[in-house]
Amino acid sequence: MKPTFRKLIPHYLLLCLVLFFVLLPLWGMLSKAFENPDPGSFGALANFKRAWTVGKFGLFFKNSLIVALIVTAISVLLSILSGYAFGKLSVSGKSLLFPLILLGYMVPFDAAIIPLYNWMRSLGLTDTLWALILPQIGLSVSFGTLWMSSYFESLPDELVDQATIDGCSRWQVLWKVLMPIARPASSTLIVLIFMWTWNEFLLALVMIQKESLRTLPVGLAFFQGRYSANIPLMAAGAIIVALPTLLLYIFFQKQFLQGLSSGAIKG
Repeated sequence: MKPTFRKLIPHYLLLCLVLFFVLLPLWGMLSKAFENPDPGSFGALANFKRAWTVGKFGLFFKNSLIVALIVTAISVLLSILSGYAFGKLSVSGKSLLFPLILLGYMVPFDAAIIPLYNWMRSLGLTDTLWALILPQIGLSVSFGTLWMSSYFESLPDELVDQATIDGCSRWQVLWKVLMPIARPASSTLIVLIFMWTWNEFLLALVMIQKESLRTLPVGLAFFQGRYSANIPLMAAGAIIVALPTLLLYIFFQKQFLQGLSSGAIKG
């Protein structure tokens, strides 16, 4: 029996209250970002244009996009393959290999940043985008393997058995049978890895000293140091940093919610 509208009123009121507190700071930031300090300059987008040019956000945006796209693409692909192997295939030494892969997810990243820096410097990779890409792939694959293997393991074994009987290879079973079903889980993984990579601050701050290779979060921090008194300009810079992840979430919203609600990680 469906609940009546009167019984749902308290739930809607609670949701509206939560939504108010969530949107209030966003509204404040947006209103400040579109506040025009000089009516004769660029109109309502003055702060965004100034942040983009003076703050070199265009350069930082390009660096962040390169790093995030490469990390997300490689990490999701490797996570799908390793998740399929651990979730549906008989992998020799699985009880040993799986915990080793998860070490990258279990060890706090702050504890590894100094040894990681020394290692990257010995390889000559500091002050390159590879110093940001390679470590984040390793960290992302650790989580992605856990995420995808749990999802694949929750799918019925009969799907794999039937596809094998029909003549499908293991590669075909993965991409033609399992992946269409696992699309919500993989879409959720894309959003999470892209968001984590895009917002990564500590690694970019430690590994990169050249201004031309800074990513947006680090660029925003230095920008804040120079224009901390200019609140509208700071708000515009923060929106530029946050906008790509917001757009990606909107694009994958349906699959993202399905991936979370289906319980991609099971006990």
